[in-house]
Amino acid sequence: MTSLPERGAAPPSNPTPSSSCVGDAAVASSSSSTSSAPEEQRKDGGPKQCKASILSSVLTIFEPDQDQSGRSGGHASGSYAWSRVLRRFVGGGSMWRFLGCGKALTAADVQFLGKCYKLSSEESSSDSDSEGGHAAFLEDFSSRIWITYRKGFDAISDSKLTSDVNWGCMVRSSQMLVAQALIFHHLGRSWRKPAQNPSNPEYIRILHLFGDSEACAFSIHNLLQAGKSYGLAAGSWVGPYAMCRAWQTLIRTNREQPEVINRNESFPMALYVVSGDEDGERGGAPVVCIDVAAQLCYDFNKDQSAWSPILLLVPLVLGLDKINPRYIPLLKETFTFPQSLGILGGKPGASTYIAGVQDDRALYLDPHEVQLAVNIASDNLEADTSSYHCSTVRDMPLDLIDPSLAIGFYYRDKGELPSLRFRSRVIQILAS
Repeated sequence: MTSLPERGAAPPSNPTPSSSCVGDAAVASSSSSTSSAPEEQRKDGGPKQCKASILSSVLTIFEPDQDQSGRSGGHASGSYAWSRVLRRFVGGGSMWRFLGCGKALTAADVQFLGKCYKLSSEESSSDSDSEGGHAAFLEDFSSRIWITYRKGFDAISDSKLTSDVNWGCMVRSSQMLVAQALIFHHLGRSWRKPAQNPSNPEYIRILHLFGDSEACAFSIHNLLQAGKSYGLAAGSWVGPYAMCRAWQTLIRTNREQPEVINRNESFPMALYVVSGDEDGERGGAPVVCIDVAAQLCYDFNKDQSAWSPILLLVPLVLGLDKINPRYIPLLKETFTFPQSLGILGGKPGASTYIAGVQDDRALYLDPHEVQLAVNIASDNLEADTSSYHCSTVRDMPLDLIDPSLAIGFYYRDKGELPSLRFRSRVIQILAS
């Protein structure tokens, strides 16, 4: 990022632990605010579940009756026509406006972390290579790990700060990107958050890693400590390049000191921060070197016959005061890569985790919600994880994102190297 951090009013003195994102599966513009669902609605699964049940009942009413022979009754043709109208209503943007959402997704395709969602009902039914419908996209979106400002955690080092409000958005955005890499590695890209407990043990262990205490391997406390030499400090804002280097240092420490951090919490993949000839945020253009990536994978396991997964972080500066428009099509293309982990970036001075695109708008998870600190035990399969998920999709124009950003990719095995060779050319064009 190239600008100073946002300077807002102090957070509310008593924000609710479950933020305003828990509720309707909405799409809000980047300037809009969200509102909390009433408490009595949350107890029954929130307004989204209630409205979904109503819609389901309406559709059932208009389904044609079937007799025992399987044929429709005399009024079937009229009812079937109504059913088709309602199903089109549910599958399109009209339903989301009916549900009280501030803004509906358009019918254009959504590229989201390597998956394409066909939101047009006609297209989704005929394209077997793409996911279909608003519901499938929103289920995927709300399953991604959402990490936000927290308050009430143990003081960070000697700073006495017990909250990261108004300065920790870059750290939180980076935690989201790395958390998705761990989800993809342990649970796969198709994993979705279950509606009920008990939760998957790997999922709980991943959330534990990002708790807000020094005992959690990838906490804000440990990231700031690891990034001291790159300017990271409690209460200060930081750019994406320094953030990537802080992760590199923390993961190296994590691997080299198993006696300090539980071996089960060690980072399970190599990390390659792609940089240019000169060190620093505005150094030479980053160049993806396949040989370097391969060597890092082999060295990770300390066995030349073994291969390890690898996380690529590519810091880029795509303009001066604003992003150069010629880079936007290539930036959008990166979300079509199956290895996509999204972008660490956002508005100038207000970092977000950009996980998808639709038309010329970025779809993102926003870390600027204030929630109470939560530390989930690694073996608590009944833990309440609702504060780590958000169903409100926010968007911003791609031409307004900060030109200083970092792109993430996850490569699982050696068989994906040919695609890395091809896609590294896209990265090099972006960096030129």
